[in-house]
Amino acid sequence: MKLFAPPPAAPPVPPEEVPAQYEYWRTRQLYATFVGYAVFYFVRKNLSCAMPLMEKDLGIGKAQLGGFLTAHGVIYGLSKFLNGMAADRSNARTFLTFGLVLSALMNVWFGFSSGVLTLGLVWVLNGWFQGMGFPPCARVLSHWFAPNERGVKWGIWNTSHQVGGFVILWLGGWLGQHYGWRSIFWVPALIALLVSFFVYNRLRDTPPSLGLPDVEEYTTGAVATPEQTAQADEDFARRLRRKVFGNPFVWLICFGNFFVYVVRYVFFDWWPTFLHQERHFELSQAGQLTSYFEIAGLFGSLLAGFISDRWLRGKRNPVCLFYLLCTLGTILFYRHMPVLGYWQEAGAVAAVGFFIYGPQFLVGVMVTDIAGKEAAASAIGLTGFFGYLSGVLSGYGLGRVVELYGWDASFQLTIACTVGALICFALCGRKT
Repeated sequence: MKLFAPPPAAPPVPPEEVPAQYEYWRTRQLYATFVGYAVFYFVRKNLSCAMPLMEKDLGIGKAQLGGFLTAHGVIYGLSKFLNGMAADRSNARTFLTFGLVLSALMNVWFGFSSGVLTLGLVWVLNGWFQGMGFPPCARVLSHWFAPNERGVKWGIWNTSHQVGGFVILWLGGWLGQHYGWRSIFWVPALIALLVSFFVYNRLRDTPPSLGLPDVEEYTTGAVATPEQTAQADEDFARRLRRKVFGNPFVWLICFGNFFVYVVRYVFFDWWPTFLHQERHFELSQAGQLTSYFEIAGLFGSLLAGFISDRWLRGKRNPVCLFYLLCTLGTILFYRHMPVLGYWQEAGAVAAVGFFIYGPQFLVGVMVTDIAGKEAAASAIGLTGFFGYLSGVLSGYGLGRVVELYGWDASFQLTIACTVGALICFALCGRKT
C-alpha cells in the first residue's frame, strides 16, 4: 500500500554533519514514539476505569466485561503480530499515525454506544487498530539504536506504557466520577486525535531516509556491502523462519510473556473494580491506587534495562528471573496483607508493578537481540500476540472466576502465572 511504503533513501548527509544530525534525530525519534505510544494507552486502557460504572449503568456483568477485554486482547495480539510483519516493510511515520487516528475514532463510537453487541464489536475493532502502535515503534527504535544501547534506550521508551497508563487511570477515574463513563472515551479520543498531528510532524522512518548511515555504521563504523544489503532484502522470509519461527528460545519467551501479561492485566484491568467493590474506595481513589502500579513499573523497567546493559553486558534473562521471584513474593505478601488504608494499599500495588514490568519490558529487547533489527517488529509482534492472548485468562476467565469464587481467585491466578513465567524463562538458560 503506497500510503505505508517506506520512503526512499535520501542523498547522503556530509560526513562532518552526521554526528550532530544523528543525535538530533535520535532524540526526536525517541520522544515522538514515546508520546505517541503513551497516548495509545489513553484510548485502550480507559475501559478499566469505566467498567464499574458500565456495570451499574448498563447492567453488564463481570463476565461480559471480561469478554470485552478478552476479545480486544486476542484481536490486539493478532493485529500486533500481523502488523509487526507489515511494519518491518512500512513507513513507521504513517503507520503509527494512522493507527492512532483510527483507534481514537473507535473510542468516539464506543462512547455513543449502549448495546452489548455493539460495544463488543467496536472494542474488538479498536483492538485491531491498537495493534498498529507498537510495531512501528519497534522498527524506529531498532533502526536508530544499536544493540548495546537498547537496554537503556528501550527502557526509557518503555516507560511510555507506564506514563500513559498512569495518566489515563487518574484522568479516567476523575472523568467517570464527575461526568459519567462515556466521557472516559470521548476526552481521551480528542487528545489522541490532537497528538496524532504531533506524531506525524515529528516522526521519521529509518536513518537512510534522512541521508544518514545505518546505526551500525554510525556506532561502530561497520558498513554493509551491496551484496549484504541485497541478501537482506531477498531473505526476509527465510530470516523469519530461522530467527523467529524456528528459534525455540523465541517460543519460550512467547509463553513466558503470556504468563507475565496475565499478571500485568489482572492488576491493570481489574484492580480499579477490585478496589472500588471489595476495598470500598471511591472510583477516583481506585484509579489513583492502580496508577501507582504503572508509575512504579516505570522505575522497575528503567532499572531492569540499566542492569542488563551496564552490569550484565546485554544479558536480559537473569534480570527477568530475579524480577519474577520478587513478583511472586510480593503477590504472596499482598494476598495475606491486612487492609490498613490508602497508602498501605498503594505500596502493595506499586511493589507488584515495579517487579512485573521488568520482564514485560525486557521481552521485547530479548527477541530483538535474537531476531535482529530487520525482523524486530515481526519478533515483537509474535511475543505480543502471546502476551495479549493472555486476555483469555485475564479478561473473561478472571471475570467469570471472580463471579463464582470471589476476588481471592485473582491472587491465586496471578501466583500460578508468575510460577509459569519463571519456568519458561528458566528454560531459556543463559542464551539470552
